[in-house]
Amino acid sequence: MKNLFKYFAILIAVASFKSASAQTKGSDFKGAEATKAHYKALYFVDDTASAKIKMTLRNINNALEDPRIKGKVEIELVAFAGGYTMFLKSNPYQETLLALQAKGVILAECENTIKERKIDKATLFDFIGYVPSGNGEIIIRGNEGWTIVHP
Repeated sequence: MKNLFKYFAILIAVASFKSASAQTKGSDFKGAEATKAHYKALYFVDDTASAKIKMTLRNINNALEDPRIKGKVEIELVAFAGGYTMFLKSNPYQETLLALQAKGVILAECENTIKERKIDKATLFDFIGYVPSGNGEIIIRGNEGWTIVHP
């Protein structure tokens, strides 16, 4: 019994030492290394909250500027449900959306949302594209290997 207690005490001491040394090495952590030639991410917005929309747009820009993947990431932004408000001409996102589009971001709105909510396309920015359904786009892109991001 004494030997068993000693064994467990030694295991706990070794585990504590490994944990402590891992923490001191944490300051050397630089994140994942981008080893692929190309990355693809689909972001989606399904919420009317301006804070959520702004955060998503900021996150996309941050991804585009990440030095590990800058110049080798393809991004699509799809809106559906309440997310359609992001593309309304009456909202303040035009400049940000155009800047993202200039960096290659694909901007798309869900046709189902347009039909179900009886939205006049004339009220939306004319520089966006359309997909039959937002959920369909997520399913297809996910199965094509795209990373799905919903901030």
